Amino acid sequence: MSADYFTDREYGKRPAVSETIDDRVWGAIYALIDMRIGNGAFGFRFPAQCPDGDGPCGCDKQAFAQFLQAEVPWVNWPLSRSEVPETPIILDVLEFCARAVGEPILGSYHSYHHHYHMRWDRDDGLATFVAEVNLLFQRNGVAFKLDANGHTQRILPQPIAQALGWTMFRTGDSETDYLLEYARSHFLSPKIDDRRDATEKLWDAFERMKTLEPGPDKKVQADAVLDRAATPGSSMRGLLGEEAKTLTAIGNKFRIRHSEINQEPIDRSEQLDWLFVRMFSFLRLLLLSSGRSA
Repeated sequence: MSADYFTDREYGKRPAVSETIDDRVWGAIYALIDMRIGNGAFGFRFPAQCPDGDGPCGCDKQAFAQFLQAEVPWVNWPLSRSEVPETPIILDVLEFCARAVGEPILGSYHSYHHHYHMRWDRDDGLATFVAEVNLLFQRNGVAFKLDANGHTQRILPQPIAQALGWTMFRTGDSETDYLLEYARSHFLSPKIDDRRDATEKLWDAFERMKTLEPGPDKKVQADAVLDRAATPGSSMRGLLGEEAKTLTAIGNKFRIRHSEINQEPIDRSEQLDWLFVRMFSFLRLLLLSSGRSA
């Protein structure tokens, strides 16, 4: 059965642009977790045992709480519907829950203790949990999703996703390949610190790419890279040269490759997106033009 609502079908799905989980979405997540504690779904990892020794019979709420507080030490227990944790903490809580969830399958009824004995279908339980969380995110424009393994992924704006979809780096230099792949994979992280780190690695790759062509010094080598991207003396070659200078200046002025006190930090996610895509697209052009892509 489709999870689409009328407004999805009629007007299109809400753009995934928010990187903050607000009180509305948190309230639903709180209820989702509370219901699964109640129906024993988290007993897959934290089973409560029948006092008569007849096997699992639900979720051990105390064990669930103790492990949650140890594995996500920034979370308060009991969870509060009205106190919204920071978004990264909520995402950690969801990943913790995803590791613990299974679909409860009821066995025999134990009339003395008024409970059913249980077993769990891990695959069905995880898939249902992921689908319900992702529906909440999608309906509220939250730019995250859980993948099939219950790991958080950031939903990138479409132009960024298209740029990062270019998959192979074969520059002829293993360190440059590593920097480029590290930058791309870590820029998908929901944590802005990871994305800052990815942006730093991308600028490092840019500096290293300036030395990939033969030449007596870095300037000659860098010019040779640009000459392979556009005809020397052409307007396009001049434009690419100016872009290379601008990107170098950005790396020096902002807190990307260095951390001097006079460098301006980049605090807003959308600014980081813009800078990353600007540099990534430029490097992609250079790699394609020089035959260093695959």
